[in-house]
Amino acid sequence: MKAMILAAGLGTRLRPLTNDRPKALVEVAERTLLEITLARLREFGVHEVIVNVHHFADMVAEYLRKNDNFGMKIEISREETLLDTGGGLKKAGWFFVKDSADRGEPFIVHNVDVISTIDLSRMLLFHNEQHALATLAVKQRETSRYLLFDEHLQLSGRLSGLSQQAEFVRPSQQVQLQALAFSGIHVISPRMLSMLTEDGAFSITNSYLRLAGQGENILAFRADEYYWRDLGKPESMVQAEKDFKNNVL
Repeated sequence: MKAMILAAGLGTRLRPLTNDRPKALVEVAERTLLEITLARLREFGVHEVIVNVHHFADMVAEYLRKNDNFGMKIEISREETLLDTGGGLKKAGWFFVKDSADRGEPFIVHNVDVISTIDLSRMLLFHNEQHALATLAVKQRETSRYLLFDEHLQLSGRLSGLSQQAEFVRPSQQVQLQALAFSGIHVISPRMLSMLTEDGAFSITNSYLRLAGQGENILAFRADEYYWRDLGKPESMVQAEKDFKNNVL
């Protein structure tokens, strides 16, 4: 099984920790975020990974080389200019379809600055059983950006802006929508790669909304029962350190 780790961001919210290193190499509990993410993926049977890089890109490449890729097959996708989540995935898309055997097997996309206990095997099973194009791990929590899902967990819109104005992509299903927060972990069927018609830097969320509006099966995987934390801010790192020491993870 394959995966992509999104690690190209500037990590501005983590400053000053990212003044001299990429966020992937910031440490919590004496391990880098990249090592933690790789170990998590390996636990669920992932052995081939592509990591996108931009900020201090050479440091990431050298770190992986020194650690023998942590026993995995790892490719680097360098972004001279930041491509955002969708553009980064599109650039790295070759990795998931380079062999004919790969073209039907879903893959995982995981933010490097997210830690969780989400059961990726269960999420993958759900994705396959529902014949989804993409499955997004979501939770009911406070956020500034909500996605809207119907009673069948189909992506139907989002709330955006300071006013949290609703944008619907499936107007016929605006009843009983649930506002849920995306957790930065996706399972994607490789056939979606050819559907990414956007160019340059773009958000994968915008692609999901467009595809959902075209009738594609973009689903939510409810991950409320699992531990999850976004490590985008120094205070979140402090709490994660405590959680590791208290065996919460």
